[in-house]
Amino acid sequence: MSIEVEVRSFISEDQYGELLDKMKEEAEFIEDDYQITYYFTGDVDLRIQKNNNFAKLWLKGGKIHDKHREEIEVKFDREDFDKLERLLILLGYEVEVKWFRKRNKFDWNGIKLTIDYTKGYGHIIELEKIAEENEDKDKIYKELEGKLKSLGIDITPKEKFDEKFKYYKENWKTLVED
Repeated sequence: MSIEVEVRSFISEDQYGELLDKMKEEAEFIEDDYQITYYFTGDVDLRIQKNNNFAKLWLKGGKIHDKHREEIEVKFDREDFDKLERLLILLGYEVEVKWFRKRNKFDWNGIKLTIDYTKGYGHIIELEKIAEENEDKDKIYKELEGKLKSLGIDITPKEKFDEKFKYYKENWKTLVED
């Protein structure tokens, strides 16, 4: 079982540009990606996503914005995204939120580092490592926290993410209009 351990923070538009430049110098650029993600109603964190390369169905354990969460994902052809949505709707789920994100992904000394812009939500930096079940997730979290602080960025508290996500959930249709 793989556990995603991550730290994240909201950043300003200026920090977004500065961090992109810095990571292009210091890290291995993996890819830039455009992602459309649908979150579904229910008691679990169930999502589908279409990106530049594939579609996926995935379930995250725990609560949104937790420090570490189990993650199960199944990949599909990009063209199957609409079928995944239809299947979940036929099973009784409803699309709760649609998310439109430009993601820049780097490998920064063995850490997955992403610098994102999500329409209507904001700019975010995220550092992530995948831990095995028997690894010390809190130790990994502290390591990631230290790396984020080395960039001059403090972790945005979970409560701030929860508050911003709640606002986005309630207003996303107007927030993503052009």
